[in-house]
Amino acid sequence: MKVTIENIKGLNKDIKVFIDKKTMNTHMDKKYEEIKNTINLKGFRPGKVPKEILKRQFGKALFGEVLDKVLKDTSAKALVESKIKPAGQPKLDLKIYGEDKDLEYVLSVIELPKVETKSVEDIKFDEYNVKIDATETDKRINEIAKNQNNFKEISPEIKSAEGNLVIFDYKATINNKEFTGGEAKNTQLILGKDLFIKGFDKQLIGVKKDDEKIVEATLPENYPQKEFANKPAKFNCKIISVKKSVDVKIDDDFAKNLGAKDLSDLKTLISKQINDEFKNSLDILSKKQILEAIEKFKVDEIPENLIAEEVKVLSQEMSEEEAKKNKKNFEETAKKRIKVGLILNEFGEQNNINVTEQEVQGEVQKQLRMMPGQEKMVMEFYQKNPSALASLRGNVYEEKIVNLIKSKAKPNKKNITKEQAEKILKDSHKHDHDHPKDKKIETKKTTIKTKNPKSKAPKAKKVSKK
Repeated sequence: MKVTIENIKGLNKDIKVFIDKKTMNTHMDKKYEEIKNTINLKGFRPGKVPKEILKRQFGKALFGEVLDKVLKDTSAKALVESKIKPAGQPKLDLKIYGEDKDLEYVLSVIELPKVETKSVEDIKFDEYNVKIDATETDKRINEIAKNQNNFKEISPEIKSAEGNLVIFDYKATINNKEFTGGEAKNTQLILGKDLFIKGFDKQLIGVKKDDEKIVEATLPENYPQKEFANKPAKFNCKIISVKKSVDVKIDDDFAKNLGAKDLSDLKTLISKQINDEFKNSLDILSKKQILEAIEKFKVDEIPENLIAEEVKVLSQEMSEEEAKKNKKNFEETAKKRIKVGLILNEFGEQNNINVTEQEVQGEVQKQLRMMPGQEKMVMEFYQKNPSALASLRGNVYEEKIVNLIKSKAKPNKKNITKEQAEKILKDSHKHDHDHPKDKKIETKKTTIKTKNPKSKAPKAKKVSKK
């Protein structure tokens, strides 16, 4: 195989590939050997059909298969040999081809520009460490305790009040007739929350243990048995118990119920939890600073086809008129995004960053934990949408690259209080609110792909036969 690069015009290059007919004939002979034992022709034993007869009957079809395979293999090899990374799908133009002939074709390629990554190590960004005061930890633990339902039975002679828990059995009727779903035991209501049937629990204020109380209420519109929806019903309630809320004692037992070893361990865990909440948000700001710094790097030329694709993404929800009006701004935004993507990807490749299947599945598991009760739906979504899984892989790849940049760049380490962290985040959100266009640009994921050590063979977009 002979490879030459012609017509160099900036990033546009033609790669001419020549394969002599002897090599092509060798490929054809291998194909004939491969099929001869599978062909049954009248008058010939299996595997004994002469090559000339096979050629006459199947030559054209076999040559098509051989040509496709040779084009796929040699075009990938030609790109590797030429050290060219294509920006998009190359166009393949057949010049000479045919049985018992040389093969010559041209790959028209738009090359990805060469980018410099050394400056990445000179990037400056803020790295925050939030100091959590012990009072903040205690405050969070008190909030948790307050939200724990802890009820204690009150004396039988004391009447129920708002905030009490009432436990009761009931039988209900509509027009003095029992109905489906109109009976239940050990129903529990916290008075004042109105979570059962509208207006129901207010009528239980003032009851005592062992009381019987008739409660009148209208069944809800979404009642399971449609024929009873919106019907007035009478509930004969037998009060079993009345309980009042009591403060949870914050001690080692309380901590153990929350999964900690003891109260001291719980405080350590809660302090870390608060710190992590701020760290995650502040890390996003650090990443934003890094990406903004990379945006300022110089890249001589950005491929026009990539700009056009990115502009299409930016304007996909707009009308044609609105997209046209914003085209210039979108082109500038597209150039920034593509530049950042190229530099991150090159940095990732230089440092042999890869994404394992375990890391992708770990990210899927994160998504599942964020949507409790919808795990099956989320799993099916990723199983049916390979592009969504590829996007997830790209996100993991980008995070690994940014984290590596953080380890090599120049952090401006800042120890801050919780109040300072809140102010920094508030100011950042205000900036995003005041500059919605910037927000759209910066929060969208950078366009980069996961590293693939093997170049993929281009599919022919257009084949001209000359």
